[in-house]
Amino acid sequence: MADLEPSRFLEDVLDTPKALRSTADLHAGGGPLARLGSLEPRPSRMLFLGMGSSRYAALNATAMLRARGVDAHAELASTGAPQPPALDTLAVAVSANAGSAETMAALRRHAGHSHTVAVTSRPRSQFAAAAGLCLALGSGAEVSGVACKSYTSTLAVLLLMVGRMLGEPRLGRDLLREAADASERVLDDRERWLPQAAELLAGRALHVLAPAERIGSAEQSALMLREVPRVRADACETGDWSHVDVYLSKRPGLGLVMLRGSAWEAEVMDWAVERGVPVVTVGGALDRSVLDVPIADGGDPLVRLLVESHACELLAAELWRLDPI
Repeated sequence: MADLEPSRFLEDVLDTPKALRSTADLHAGGGPLARLGSLEPRPSRMLFLGMGSSRYAALNATAMLRARGVDAHAELASTGAPQPPALDTLAVAVSANAGSAETMAALRRHAGHSHTVAVTSRPRSQFAAAAGLCLALGSGAEVSGVACKSYTSTLAVLLLMVGRMLGEPRLGRDLLREAADASERVLDDRERWLPQAAELLAGRALHVLAPAERIGSAEQSALMLREVPRVRADACETGDWSHVDVYLSKRPGLGLVMLRGSAWEAEVMDWAVERGVPVVTVGGALDRSVLDVPIADGGDPLVRLLVESHACELLAAELWRLDPI
């Protein structure tokens, strides 16, 4: 595991809008992205392979594909019971820094048997060379060693891929530029909400909630809180929280960060209010929550998807600043 420099984490977070714009520029015109539409035999299944943040981004892309009737899966590259390679499978191996041994092993399992794509910020690496196509990220190096802007860039490339495979123009480079603008506004406006959020949630164990179709956002957000300030943080699906995680609200010291959009938020709020658990929402105020982190253009679910993880990234940086470890 690479050494981390949490003192420089905020630098990487603030560089995310630039990373999104660079990723959009990298995929202008033709190139590998355009070749996805000419694969033969045409893939009938998409299989994403990755670890950590790379797989979290793939979870969101998989949910989008499955909602459109595509046979899609996001598989832990380390699994001992992998899905088999096949000629009609598009295996998308995701490793931002090209350093995941597990993902390289999974990619090699599919090479020569499935269509293969590598998604990485290092297109000249052995990892990229092992795949039939390489889709590059525009994230650049992360000086903190924490996968934050590379997560957003990975998700951006996966959305471009989904758009190309399904013929959906909205999932294109203009979306990435809109998200970069929205990202910039969230980052620039952080002083309006961040001090209060840190005061409310410091010292608490945290659950980050998101709808099932955006569970990757919750997973990434919780990881940032664990990795930078070393907070006890877990991701929860909003509807499922009331079935499997509500029990931890019985003890004092729990806080919730809710990424808005689930139809099942009211039940969570009932439990939270009854048990005195503070709830910070992201992307829209909710009755009885204590604070909202606004997202510009948050009404667009695609923009929200690319921007909402900033709330916990910034919270993670601030909690580390207050109590460095």
